[in-house]
Amino acid sequence: MSEVVNKLWGFCNTLRHDGMGYGDYIEQLTYLLFLKMAQEKEVSVPTGCDWQTLKAKSGTELNETYSNILRELSRQKGTLGEIFAASLSKFREPVNLKKLILMIDETQWTALDVDIKADAYEGLLQKYAEEEKGAGQYFTPREAIRCVVRCVRPDIRGKPDFSVHDPGVGTAGFLIGAYEWMMKQTKEGATLSREERSRLQDHTFSGGEIVLDTRRLALMNLYLHEIHGDIHFGDSLGEPLTSRRYDVVMTNPPFGTKGVGEAPLRDDFTVKTTNKQLNFVQHVMNILKEGGNAAIVVPDNVLFEENAGKDIRRLLLEDCNLHTILRLPTGTFTPYAPGVKANIIFFQKGESTKETWIYDNRTNVEKVSIHHPLSASYFIDFEECYHATPRRESGRWKRFTIDDIMRRDLNLDITWPSETTTPHVEDQQDPSELVSEALVQLETATDSLNELALELERGRRAGNGQ
Repeated sequence: MSEVVNKLWGFCNTLRHDGMGYGDYIEQLTYLLFLKMAQEKEVSVPTGCDWQTLKAKSGTELNETYSNILRELSRQKGTLGEIFAASLSKFREPVNLKKLILMIDETQWTALDVDIKADAYEGLLQKYAEEEKGAGQYFTPREAIRCVVRCVRPDIRGKPDFSVHDPGVGTAGFLIGAYEWMMKQTKEGATLSREERSRLQDHTFSGGEIVLDTRRLALMNLYLHEIHGDIHFGDSLGEPLTSRRYDVVMTNPPFGTKGVGEAPLRDDFTVKTTNKQLNFVQHVMNILKEGGNAAIVVPDNVLFEENAGKDIRRLLLEDCNLHTILRLPTGTFTPYAPGVKANIIFFQKGESTKETWIYDNRTNVEKVSIHHPLSASYFIDFEECYHATPRRESGRWKRFTIDDIMRRDLNLDITWPSETTTPHVEDQQDPSELVSEALVQLETATDSLNELALELERGRRAGNGQ
């Protein structure tokens, strides 16, 4: 798998000299891979839009043919039209397009095991997130995703309308993680009935994505995993709530303040706030079915922010069972967003919170870095604690009753001296990480200022009788 990734990624460096960025390369690769696999699977495409027609061209005619194919496929209905929506060729030199076509043609992609094939594409997406500034917001570390899925256990069996949703789907990591977990539980689908297998692949997974190109990557990523997901293009926070509800919601909403300034015009949002992460918490609470389970990656400020933050935490504790909080290791999002300090909150809708268990996977834990990447070993003890019946406290694993939380004025950013120490914890931070942390703190301060401005505006309108 790494050979395929390295070969395709290595060619990207050549294309950068032709003015094509990492994101453009992944996008063009998505188009070409789809055409190649459609040919291998004998999937019908419009006349003149097939792989063989494209491969036979060269020079200026190749560029023209490729552009015409993209234009025609973007007009098609279904998955084909969705993947190629608003597609344009980014190749300047026909020789580079020809080289990439020949490179892709060397591999019989559909003959590869689906895991290898999908992992190759996942590997490219990860490299994209590592190399392209800002792309990491669409890519959640896969070990963190696998941990969440192993905790939530999204099992479709026994419930004919079981659904899994991610309102900030990115490249569809959580949906694919849920699918892979289900396949592993059923001996790669061998113990599923034909109806269950069909439902798993075609009717279980859905998501929302606000960036068209990222939605395209999600659709292609799902396609390579042999999943047909309903990925809506639009703003999950800005659009009116539909009647659809989900059994499981797992998501890592984008962090930061870009695009904020006004609270979403949503009648179903009890608390009006400009903070995107807080609004995502409200959104997930609203789209869950009664008894449904959720896991959301949130930055630290969601656990302690005053005003709207406190109001939303109160709602969460009253309407849902916030049973678990995992404090993620420092640097979890390295190299995508090294300064972000985040948590995963797990809750079930329908019963109020009586107690919350917090696992501190940050204090005295070796920070994640390029030289010490996030691995499954970071989550082994947490997962054992999470699934233990009954749960018992340990050095990193503490129970807080609702009375404890109320005495803390609903502040859930709770730490305590850990009994566990790690001899390899690095005391000094890389300067770039310090800068990233400073930026995160500035964004948090901006959130607070936006909240203040919103409150002042409400007060002004109330004073004017509006």
